[in-house]
Amino acid sequence: MPLRILVVEDEPLMAALLSRGLHAEGYAVDIADNGIDAITLSKDTSYDLAILDVMLPGMSGFELCRRLREQTHGIAILLLTARDAVDDRVRGLDAGADDYLTKPFMFAELAARLRALRRRDAIGATRIDIGGVRIDMTRHEITCDGKELRLSRTEFDLLRLLAENMGRVLPRTEMLESLWGSSAHINANILDQYVSYVRKKLDTVGAPLRIVNSRGIGFQLAADKI
Repeated sequence: MPLRILVVEDEPLMAALLSRGLHAEGYAVDIADNGIDAITLSKDTSYDLAILDVMLPGMSGFELCRRLREQTHGIAILLLTARDAVDDRVRGLDAGADDYLTKPFMFAELAARLRALRRRDAIGATRIDIGGVRIDMTRHEITCDGKELRLSRTEFDLLRLLAENMGRVLPRTEMLESLWGSSAHINANILDQYVSYVRKKLDTVGAPLRIVNSRGIGFQLAADKI
């Protein structure tokens, strides 16, 4: 499954160049030319990375960076700026950016910085905590308020997949291919069976998590307010 990246750039030529280059690098790319549209996209899609131009109409890249950091989980953010002043770099990092790049730049450097961000994220992404539920990817253990949730490997992978895409409805075909390698020769009912298994086990430890069925589309993990 390709990494998803959100590019927010109001210059059409630059946006087109970035889109073409990032697609060639294997990313799934969405483009927005202003902060409001970018926020709307981020509510509907779970992004791994975001590239934000600082000089945007209406809402600056600094403000957009703060908003994305507040409402998204685990996104890596890189700012593009034509400014090379130290104050602007500090402001961007204080707003929640992980890195910045000054225009003009070579695409090869941008691609390298994105790879570095993903490596840094992968090192830290060994654990997910949601509403008292801890998913330890290194030990393949799940606990809820200290109580161990015993899952089979497939059940663990199912819950991990949903947790990594928190806030996003995962299509059934995508889940089948991720968990079993293909959807062509797999009985689709097997997914419903495993969802049922995991739901029951979450209930046994009182986990404040629900696997929600989006009829005709797929499943989504939701956390109860506690």
